[in-house]
Amino acid sequence: MAVCEFLKEAGVKYEVLEHKPVFTAQRMAAVEHESGKFVAKPVIVKADDKFVMCVLAACNKIDLQSLKKQLSAKKAQLAAEDEIAQIFDDCEIGAEPPFGSLYDLQTIMDKALQADDHILFQAGSHNKAVRMAMKDYIKLAKPKVMEFTYQSS
Repeated sequence: MAVCEFLKEAGVKYEVLEHKPVFTAQRMAAVEHESGKFVAKPVIVKADDKFVMCVLAACNKIDLQSLKKQLSAKKAQLAAEDEIAQIFDDCEIGAEPPFGSLYDLQTIMDKALQADDHILFQAGSHNKAVRMAMKDYIKLAKPKVMEFTYQSS
């Protein structure tokens, strides 16, 4: 689990939670008895020919048109599963941690997460999660903050 080594080396407080395997951020929120607004899901977007990591709340979806405009890109689309597998070769697909810098990706965080006191995210596997203070996440991830989501119904 590269993300836990990264957090340990950074000297921040975090908690590793183990649960039955889950395959969506909303399901992880349920098994961890956490509101979806505190659960971060990283979504990899290909903006023109560059991959970026978009971090948003589990209960939200990306507005690709808004993101494309803010990134000054000609096109923006979700990355294909095989592209994600190549980038995150140390993670189970769909369980990527929200630290783009660990994978040479720019991290963009939705503004809706910024006010939360903590964040919960998958730690590279479908049965482990990390909970940490939002201020520590922002300090380490150094995300660019934008508004690019909407609430899913």
